[in-house]
Amino acid sequence: MRDPAAPRLPSSPGFWRSPLRGPWFTSVLGLVLLVGITVLFVTGLLSYAAYNPDLSPVNDKTPDKGILGFYLFAWPTDPHWLYRLNQGVHVTLGITLIPVLLAKLWSVVPRLFALPPARSLAHALERISLLLLVGGALFQFVTGVLNIQLDYVFPGSFYTLHFYGAWVFFAAFVAHVLLRMPTVLRTLRHPREERNDLVTPRPAEPTFSRRGALWFVGGGSLLLFATTVGQNFDGPLRRTALLAPRGGDPGSGPNGFQINKTAAYAGIDAAETGEDVWRLVVTGRAGTVRLRRDELLRLPLHSAALPIACVEGWSTSDQWWRGVRLRDLAALVGYDDDPPDVFVESLQRSGAFREAALRANQVADPRSLLALYVNGEELSPDHGHPARIIVPAAPGVLNTKWVARMTFGDL
Repeated sequence: MRDPAAPRLPSSPGFWRSPLRGPWFTSVLGLVLLVGITVLFVTGLLSYAAYNPDLSPVNDKTPDKGILGFYLFAWPTDPHWLYRLNQGVHVTLGITLIPVLLAKLWSVVPRLFALPPARSLAHALERISLLLLVGGALFQFVTGVLNIQLDYVFPGSFYTLHFYGAWVFFAAFVAHVLLRMPTVLRTLRHPREERNDLVTPRPAEPTFSRRGALWFVGGGSLLLFATTVGQNFDGPLRRTALLAPRGGDPGSGPNGFQINKTAAYAGIDAAETGEDVWRLVVTGRAGTVRLRRDELLRLPLHSAALPIACVEGWSTSDQWWRGVRLRDLAALVGYDDDPPDVFVESLQRSGAFREAALRANQVADPRSLLALYVNGEELSPDHGHPARIIVPAAPGVLNTKWVARMTFGDL
């Protein structure tokens, strides 16, 4: 039965009775999040930069970013696995940190109800940063997980929400770290001296130790890691990605590797891609040329081993692509020695990234292809037949499938 003398309000010191709560437990979790969230923020910014968002409005889903775009730079094409590594770390680490984040929020929940709301200016700043930190963390992790699971139940564009949410969250995170770091370091140096508002005056009977709780949290993170990381690889390891929508078996054969959307989902009609109908329209300063697929096959063909890597975290190993170099297509329309940016349009008529822009350095790279074959076989409809873009180190959505038009020039 409930003790009639027990506090009934969450703001009462004795309401929260777990003996696990305390400065040491919270400080250890905080240090893990300090490192992990910093890596998440940096890889998130790099992922955003990989879209070259200041190149063309079609690549930029975050209007009016202002000074928040200060870090943008021309995304490189070397090493060719750069985006695969960056996004794999970003998504896998984010999922792995979920148990740590939940444990951290649980450990400080008494402070969310503490009264009075502010005892001093410094305490008021700490409370504000804490509220922004908790709200921002929940928002970023929830929207990130929903995006990975392809559940777009939130209003607006994921890119916009996640980008601006990241800046609000990280600003609160930095403020909170600056305010709390002296206490964290002091607590870790002298763990037996701990005594603050997180330590309950009415502790319940312990069921396991704080170190046991940390092992429990670590085990949860390890389990999420083990059931997610496989989506970054091909073969049997991919089938271990039980929590990833791209963790299933993509089939066998030369076209047996992961895709983001099928031809049917994109609304691609087979009648539009037939040999007698489909034409690639290439435009530049020397005019416009229209090429049938058999005419493309008569141009010099080149091969490149490149992966596909998606913002959602999944990727493939290197696939062997064969097709016409983008810089050779630029030369057909007047850019012999100085290939410029290119604007690529797909047969897909609606949806995000049916159009994409690539920088001049991406066009100039000899591994950047208008691919016609993959792993020795014609592209399947789901992989972009009759032709698709493949560029080293570029996000998957910029490797446009079912290409219909390419316009070369400064964007």
